[in-house]
Formats: sequence, C-alpha cells, structure tokens
Amino acid sequence: MEDKFDVVIVGSGLGGLVSANILAKEGKKVCVLEKNNQFGGNLQTFVRDKSIFDTGIHYIGGLEKGQNLHQYFSYLDIMDDLKLQRMDIDAYDVITFDNDEIEYPHAQGYDNFVKQLVQYFPEEEEGIREYIKKVRDTCYKFPLYNLEPGDRYYGEDLLTLKAKDYIDSITENPKLRAVLAGSNLLYAGDPEKTPFYVHALSVNSYIESAWRCIMGGSQIAKQLVKRFRSLGGKIYKYQEVNKFNFEEKQLISVSTKKGDTFFADNFISNVDPKLTLQIIGKEHFRNLYYKRIQNTESIISSFSLYIVFKPGTFPYLNKNYYHTNAVEKVWTTQNYEEDNWPEAYLISMNEDRKNPGYADNLTSITYMRFEETEPWSHTFNTVAVKNDRGEDYEQFKERKIEAYLSEIEKKFPNIRSCIKSVHTSTPLSYRDYIGCYEGSMYGFAKDADNPMKSFLSPRTKIPNLLFTGQGLNMHGVLGVTISAVVTCGELLGKEYLLQRIKDALAEKAKVNS
Repeated sequence: MEDKFDVVIVGSGLGGLVSANILAKEGKKVCVLEKNNQFGGNLQTFVRDKSIFDTGIHYIGGLEKGQNLHQYFSYLDIMDDLKLQRMDIDAYDVITFDNDEIEYPHAQGYDNFVKQLVQYFPEEEEGIREYIKKVRDTCYKFPLYNLEPGDRYYGEDLLTLKAKDYIDSITENPKLRAVLAGSNLLYAGDPEKTPFYVHALSVNSYIESAWRCIMGGSQIAKQLVKRFRSLGGKIYKYQEVNKFNFEEKQLISVSTKKGDTFFADNFISNVDPKLTLQIIGKEHFRNLYYKRIQNTESIISSFSLYIVFKPGTFPYLNKNYYHTNAVEKVWTTQNYEEDNWPEAYLISMNEDRKNPGYADNLTSITYMRFEETEPWSHTFNTVAVKNDRGEDYEQFKERKIEAYLSEIEKKFPNIRSCIKSVHTSTPLSYRDYIGCYEGSMYGFAKDADNPMKSFLSPRTKIPNLLFTGQGLNMHGVLGVTISAVVTCGELLGKEYLLQRIKDALAEKAKVNS
C-alpha cells in the first residue's frame, strides 16, 4: 500500500495529461496509465516515409498572448516551449465548392473576418457582423471559456438554438449560409441537432488566432509529460487497464493486462465513457445510468488520407481547405451513399522545412461510418499490439483511397504526379489508438432538442471515479483542456482551482514585466 496514489488517471490523452499536471501542481501524488506506446491520444504523431503526421491536431486557436488557451497553457508551463507557425491571417480556412473557383476565406480577427468575406458578399455585411457578434456573445456565456468563476449561466436559447437555424436567420443567400457553415467538419454539424453554441465554441478561438504546430501536435503531449514528471508524477506506457477493483462497493484499485495493480483514493478515466463503463461492468451501476451512457449517440467516425509528397513538387498553402461538393449539402455530408463518398473533406498540410514554399505532406479527413468497417471490427491493431486485419481490409482501403483521390483531384488536378506515398486511418484505427467508441471523432453528439441528454457530469455514480476528455463538455484542444479543469475542480474545489490558475498567471506576468 506504500505505492498508493492520491489519483490514478486511466489514459494519457490531453484531458488526462492536463488533469495530471493540475493535480501534481497541487501536491497530489498522481499516476497516469497509457495502453499505447505513445502518450497523448489525439495529440499523437506518426511517421511515414520520414514525414511527420498528426493524428488529430491539425491547427490550434486562441494561442495569442492574452487569449484563453494561451493562458491555460501558460499556467501549465508549456506555452513558451511550443513551436508554432501562425496561419494565413486573411484566410486560415478557405471554404470551397465544386464548380466554383472562388475560395471563400475565414480570416483571423473579428473585423478582418468581416472585411474578407464582405469582398465576396458586399450586400451581406450587416448579417456577417451579426453572425460574428453572436459567436462572441455565445462564447462569453461559458465562464471557464474566459477563465471566469461560476457555473454556466444560460441565455434563454443558448442550448436550444440550432446552428443551422441561426445561420439561416441572418441571411437568405444560400452561398453565404454554406460558407459560414462550411467548416462544420470541425464538430460534425447536424442540421437537425447541433446547437449554435457548439458551432461558436468550435470556430471562435480560430477567428481569434490560428496556428500550426511545427513538427506536429505531439509536442504538446511531450511538454505536458515532461512537466508532469518534473512535478514528481508517474506515467507508464503499455499499461492497459482491464479491471476496476472494488472492496465493499468502494473502488480501490485498477489492474492492467500486464498484471500490475495500482491503488488510489481517486480515479479519473480519460477513456470514452461508454468504454469505461463496459470495462468496469454494468453490475456496478444502476441499470438506468448504464443504459443512458451506452445509448447516448456518439458522433460519426472518419477516414483520413496521409499523403507524402515528392520534395519540391506541391506548393505549400498556409491555410486549410474545407471542400463540399455542393452548396446545398454543407450540413448533410454525413449521410453519404457509398457511391458518392466522399461528399466533403478537410485538407491540411505541413511545410517542407528543407524546401520552403513546398508542402512536405498533406492530411485529408472525411466522414466514415463505423459500419463500413464492421467486417473487421473483431480485430485490434496498434504498434503496441500488432495484428493483420487481412487482405480484404487492404483492398477496402485501396478502393477508398482511389475514390478519395479522385475527389481531391477536382480541386488539385496535378496532385497525383506529386505523390510519393499514400497512407490511411479508418474508424478502426481511431478506435484502437485513441480508445474512442467506434472511432467517434468528437465524443457525444449534442442535441438542441434534448440539451441535457449529452451533458455528462465529471462525477460518475461511483463516488471516487471521475471522467475527463472530449466526452464531457466540448472536444478540441481548448474544449478538452477546459474539461480537465472541470474534472480537477471536483477534487480541488472549482473556485479554489480557478483562483490558483489566475494567481499563477499574475505571478508569471509580474516576473515577465
């Protein structure tokens, strides 16, 4: 029992690592257990043909001095060590459509956002300004988004206003509606369900400032691990938790496939809530609670293409492309038929440091339902646990690569001549590496018609077990960082923790001045 911890954290995704650092800063004895060979969950990077790819972090917002994520990362002592590149000020994202050569910009800075779009929609300035104001006002209704104390205070329609309904209300121009909604791959927008606050929280920090991580987002995980260890924390790879151990209904320890057992007073799961409950076993929960979690809708999964370019062949673009094949489909591309897949995609690229001005690689992401990979769902394959899914799986991926490249070629006609190699991730890859239910992109789906159904308390029905990660409040780097603050606030006291963060930032400001 001398190895007993104050807190054991299961999973080293961003939520787990931020929670670990916050608690260690407060003098807690903390241990993090990770099943894979790399820490970081969606922060992981991997190498193909000597080219570094991100698993999930393609750009980050809110990192200019004084902005919210900059403040959280400064408190965590990692901000100064991140290698970042600011994206195109006038078009960090561009929204494009088939049969339209115009690239509609999303620009950094609220006034600049309006200025750049008004060039293409001169009659719509009032509506665009109204949209920007609504985005800002919505974000300011979430206190932790702005490092403010207090529980959420909801405006009358904050949770029930639908993103599509609001965007449609400010303009009757179908193209502008599609442009404002065009980056909804960021949150898998559903026209019948997605609340406007999800849209606002997803896009606002990028409008404030948008950045690429040079050499990949794994640097965030590496810095968090480094800081955590310097605070005395213990963190282990290849330790997959497969059992939660109880003594008279009290959770006392977790055991791993390696046969090790870790004791603690409190436990935090950074694993998808559905999977966490499945590992623990339904007998430890009331039937109603277990069913509610298992039946909450998870967001669709994705298929990703990773293209390595021949050096000096494909021009580097310091922006992302969100392409939809038709204006009227901007909200519905999740409902694709196999014959017309993909109907929309995101393209993001990294610059070749040896050949400035040219791209080293390109990542493209589109929707894919888990059911497409159902024939191989019984298999499990990671670097830590290697398995072959079989020849038919490889043929499935080749068919998808060909269909996907044919779509991208419409936008970039010469891309095939620049390709050195192509690699993929499927819903199974995300499920196995990230530990998300059926490879879900962003955790639980939010529904404006039933707003409380997908809100998950960090407290579970087991008194000393908590959740953190994208399953809680919001996905994305900022959303998950805030979820870790929410979780740790349950153990440390919400107002106490927020004051500690503010005091630390004030101290840093004093030192720097």
